[in-house]
Amino acid sequence: GHCRLLCKPSALAQHLVRSLGRSAVLRGGRWPWSRWPQLQMLWQLLQPPEPQPVVARELLQLPDAGLVALDWLVGPWGAAGGGGGVSSPVLLLIPSAAGKVTRGLLQLGLRALERGFLPVIFNRRGHNGCPLATPRLQPFGDPGDLREAVTYLRCRHPSALLLAVSEGSGSGLLLAYLGESGSSSRLAAAACVSPIFRGRDWFEAGMPWLYEWPLLLHLKQGLSRYAGALTEVVDMDRLLGSRSLRELEETLFCRTRSRPTSWESYWERNEPLRDADEAAVPVLCLCSADDPVRGPPAQSLPRELFRSSPYFFLLLTPHGGHCGFPRRGPGRCWAHEAVLEYFRAMAEFLRTEERRKGLPRP
Repeated sequence: GHCRLLCKPSALAQHLVRSLGRSAVLRGGRWPWSRWPQLQMLWQLLQPPEPQPVVARELLQLPDAGLVALDWLVGPWGAAGGGGGVSSPVLLLIPSAAGKVTRGLLQLGLRALERGFLPVIFNRRGHNGCPLATPRLQPFGDPGDLREAVTYLRCRHPSALLLAVSEGSGSGLLLAYLGESGSSSRLAAAACVSPIFRGRDWFEAGMPWLYEWPLLLHLKQGLSRYAGALTEVVDMDRLLGSRSLRELEETLFCRTRSRPTSWESYWERNEPLRDADEAAVPVLCLCSADDPVRGPPAQSLPRELFRSSPYFFLLLTPHGGHCGFPRRGPGRCWAHEAVLEYFRAMAEFLRTEERRKGLPRP
């Protein structure tokens, strides 16, 4: 598929190159819309998941009495459940910053379930039907709630490998968590599909109206459900009248009634890569050069990070759109297969290192 892997040379990088090179995942096949990323994205967003997954929800209460929801994928309709046992790898799925659980994310979860993973979707406060128990939403790159969820998953599955994968703008949360947590992240490996690396630049540049307006409408519909609670902290008229994602983000988190802050200060605390040098977990970032949402590769891809850090790997393909990466046949998204192959390769590498060094798994 003319993919390129950009990374710093290391034993881990060599192992990943060999694993992906042996796999048929990246060879893919011809796709008639290969040069139309807009159609690729719409195709992924509008198609319903097949089969429809069965989900078991848990609500996790946070220290400030807020709630996040964990949705465990337990199988398709009519199935008695799937996945592995107590020590099966747990795969944490992180949707976009808008909270929309897309067809692609569900398909990835179902593919992982078939291969023995325990997939679970992380839903932020007020997203995807999660009750908003406090008048507070999660900022773009604030990993506090995600840290609580990871701690809970580690306690519930102490002997399992804990993995995480994010989609689109949700990668800002995962990247911020990895940088802020460093070697204490409790994750064995992570992956980002079509990530947004530079949050402030992305909001200021804006997206084509074909993507921005539906996303803005989706966010406003979700926020309008909590208008009564949020009116204590934000100007709801201004919020629901926002004409861009930047205006909505700024109204929601900068122009608050209790603790107003500047746009610059907000991004000092929420840029996804602000602590990237501290990350100590292998991260595979799958990106397309024609991604219409992220923006031009020259400005939106931090290539120097992948050349200097031994933990960041960039798998770059010329075509694929935003979270699209379509292919013919079962699954219909080669990025999902690449992510699962990457996690398999990481588990194999960790087992080899444990045997070589004689170290017990923590």
